[in-house]
Amino acid sequence: MSGRGQGPLAGVRVLDLTSVLMGPYATQIFADLGADVIKVESPDGDTTRYLPPGPDPTRGGMFLNVNRGKRSIVLDLKQPAARDALLKLAENADVFVHSMRAQAIGRLGLDYDALKAANPKIIYANLYGFARSGPYRDYPAYDDIVQAASGLVDLQARLSGGVPSYLGTVVADKVAGLTGAYAIIAALFARERTGIGQEVEVPMFETLVSFTMVEHLCGSLFDPPQGPPEYPRVTSAARRPYKTKDGYVGVMIYNDKHWRGFFAALGDPDWSKDPMFATMRTRTENIGAVLARLALVMEERTTEEWMALFREAHIPAMAINSTEDLLHDPHLVETGFWQTRGTDAGTLRFPGIPTGFSETPGAIGEAGPRLGQHSRALLAEAGLREDEIAALIDSGAAREPA
Repeated sequence: MSGRGQGPLAGVRVLDLTSVLMGPYATQIFADLGADVIKVESPDGDTTRYLPPGPDPTRGGMFLNVNRGKRSIVLDLKQPAARDALLKLAENADVFVHSMRAQAIGRLGLDYDALKAANPKIIYANLYGFARSGPYRDYPAYDDIVQAASGLVDLQARLSGGVPSYLGTVVADKVAGLTGAYAIIAALFARERTGIGQEVEVPMFETLVSFTMVEHLCGSLFDPPQGPPEYPRVTSAARRPYKTKDGYVGVMIYNDKHWRGFFAALGDPDWSKDPMFATMRTRTENIGAVLARLALVMEERTTEEWMALFREAHIPAMAINSTEDLLHDPHLVETGFWQTRGTDAGTLRFPGIPTGFSETPGAIGEAGPRLGQHSRALLAEAGLREDEIAALIDSGAAREPA
């Protein structure tokens, strides 16, 4: 099964020189939405191929998922013949995306000017750690590094007794991947209007700082500042899932209507008359005390009792799910989010495409490909003769599976 040609990006061709997670996640979105994504790999392959578990040593589970629906070609881009073959592929591509540092892609002779010469309308996307105009430009960047630099680790320390910690998900990679996807799609839309290709830059560090500071810039938005760069409700040590008599529950009693409904459901206890509960402003100004008082009352009932009360009062709340729980969540099952299918890597359960389109729905393609699985076919599509393809493979400039 292939998702190519089915979805709002049907007909778009992407040359994907990314690896690990940030770039492959961005191009997974393209593949899910119908684009023809050509994964260009070195002879060693994407490092995530080798993360267990998997059906064989070269296709781990993370790789199979995040590279679904793509085609793989192996090119040793240090060899001129392989570089020439890539530029030939670029002649009929809409997008070229890489996740190398600027110096590395420059050494290969594959900067924007080189791709633009091969295809003036191409959208050339750089997805890397730090913007090229700053002093961090040549620093290596992985998710943990960017989380540390972006302020997120320090914010997490506020919630864990001062001990810095990372989020339990690779948020920098995925936020940058999502940002890369929308930036490339925006550039494609601009090209439809103007006929002009362009270069796009998506640095992880700046992207995650922008993401973090959406709410946390706060009083420092003003010059001079009217307060610190911190949204106090989010950084309060009392902000955490609430302990009940028999477990924990996540609840967000946020606006005035929620609080009125909550107090009414409790029978309007005396403490509800405290002025600090009166408005959004007074609750924010006293957020630690507000949440601490709420934590005390939450311990008086079971999780099931609280969930019934919150549903009746239309207050946002959910029980705490584990990742194991999500595999059997009744809502996700009912909506068909999990998609199980047989593949050449065995029976796999894929997470579904989270976006829906009434006229051009996407489709999940095949499991992540074997290394070089489509090398010969893609070189033929680029117009190379059979003897030229054989010469590339014989020299090691291109490779196909053993």
